[in-house]
Amino acid sequence: MNKREISKSALGRIPLYISYIESMPQEVETVSAAKISRDLGLGEVQVRKDLAVICKNGRPKIGYNRKVLESSLKDFMTVENGGAVIVGAGKMGRALLEYGGFETYGTKILAAFEKNIEHPVNLPLGKRILPIGCINEFCAENDVKIGIITTPPESAQSVLNLLCECGIKLIWCFAPGRLYKPADVVIQYENLALSLAHLKLQNRSINETED
Repeated sequence: MNKREISKSALGRIPLYISYIESMPQEVETVSAAKISRDLGLGEVQVRKDLAVICKNGRPKIGYNRKVLESSLKDFMTVENGGAVIVGAGKMGRALLEYGGFETYGTKILAAFEKNIEHPVNLPLGKRILPIGCINEFCAENDVKIGIITTPPESAQSVLNLLCECGIKLIWCFAPGRLYKPADVVIQYENLALSLAHLKLQNRSINETED
């Protein structure tokens, strides 16, 4: 199956479907698109289209085998033959490195890299922080697909350049600002402060509506 068949908006709903199915009682064997749409407050046609692209196990009036659907969704979210690395092992980088929830959605963060250390640092949960000089060899040996930038903004461009040299084309960037990139590299920017500001604006909008 070509993963490009699914739209970006549908791709964003897959983690929601996975979380929903994982929360169901273990004795439940089947689940329908109609039930999923009702419980999640989504359009039934929308859910049917999303699931049809990912799992061919659905049956009219019965729905999907719950385990097969869960497995199909998780397989779809998995980055094939590779994981992710973090560059920048400050508070943000360490928090992301030690967070286990990414693996639920198919991404394993393998290690973090830091320029201010000379020897590997072993963390309590088994993850490691490695000297930045090891990154090329590490990425080649582990077929890394995703690079996560958690450095200060003044270092972000050089880090992006380094990740591109390692053959990484998918970037998750927490540094503010926009970076210059090759045409075949995809960057997802994450601005936590901006997300919080949006939340506050939504709250103000709700209050104004109520008034």
